[in-house]
Amino acid sequence: MAVLKGVRVLDLGGIGPGPFAAMMLADMGAEVIRLDPPKTAGQPMNPVLDRGKRSMTADFKSEAGIALARSLAAKSDIVIEGFRPGAAERLGLGPDDLHALNPALVYGRITGYGQDGPKSQKAGHDLGYIASSGLLNQLGRAGGPPQFPANLIGDFGGGGMLLVVGVLGALTSARTTGIGTVVDTAMIDGANLLYSMMHGFSEMGMWRHDARGHNLLDSGAPFYDVYPTADDRYVSVACIEPAFFAEFVRTLDIEDRLPEPLGQIDHWQPKHWPIMRPVFAEALASHTLAELEELFSGHDACVEPVRTMAEAKTDPHNQHRGLFYTDETGIDQPAPAPRFGQATAPTSTGAATSTGTASAGQPRRAPVIGADTDAVIAELGL
Repeated sequence: MAVLKGVRVLDLGGIGPGPFAAMMLADMGAEVIRLDPPKTAGQPMNPVLDRGKRSMTADFKSEAGIALARSLAAKSDIVIEGFRPGAAERLGLGPDDLHALNPALVYGRITGYGQDGPKSQKAGHDLGYIASSGLLNQLGRAGGPPQFPANLIGDFGGGGMLLVVGVLGALTSARTTGIGTVVDTAMIDGANLLYSMMHGFSEMGMWRHDARGHNLLDSGAPFYDVYPTADDRYVSVACIEPAFFAEFVRTLDIEDRLPEPLGQIDHWQPKHWPIMRPVFAEALASHTLAELEELFSGHDACVEPVRTMAEAKTDPHNQHRGLFYTDETGIDQPAPAPRFGQATAPTSTGAATSTGTASAGQPRRAPVIGADTDAVIAELGL
């Protein structure tokens, strides 16, 4: 389902989180037009982040380029920009400039430190943003340095994806009120928000921000961790709840090695963790990854092999879901998400039924830069 069909998004250009947000909007059916400098015309775009988009060139150093961008914004529902604060305003493409042309426009902004504050003009990248937010110091094992999962937290989870949430919320408001909104998406804000559950746990006495690697979900608990196997692979264990923990222990046949009887032990108690960890590690290391897969097959113990990307692409469940697809040029793509299913009319019992979930189909391949300039100008009468 193309749930955003009829929505036009203008991407003023940028890297990382802005293009990712625009990709998600395009995946959901929006018409996304990205602007790039004329000197890059003919160059390939990112084959994944720029899929499903239309590409135009506009020279922001010329009056004609600015006029083209303004004309496009006047006919768009959403504008996305990722410049340093104040840059769009200096170009005549700031929120006030474009709202004068299109009062209902949703103006989405994505930066590392936000539109205001002492660091708003400071250069940076994902790693610095999550470091500044306090989140980086929470990630990693006890006794080691902080660890980071590539640039997934600041750029994408706390940046681009949060921008999508913001502009779609603002679009709903604009269509109700006719009044546009400026969406200030800062990656430090988003990274901090992603840590909400742990902030809550801290207030409940269930988490210590000053004890990296000693908490329930940060490799402190032995029942929520990754372990090596006999063939130098890794297996993930996440048996948090008592029923899953009991199934894990029984399947490995290590019940007699627990510090207390299985029916009585509170495995969330940190005092038990130093005793349980070597027991789990030894039992898991005595099996190959394939043996563990077979051993835990059919058991709800929250145990999963750590797959390589190549293995993930051939996993039967992932193939059933269509988690990956290969486009017409042979490029491997992550499938659009989430999926949407249309509800049907209520049944005789009064309960609505659903057609289930389905993807919107494979997005168009990314164009070369500038490929759609003439076509868009003609279509919109610019």
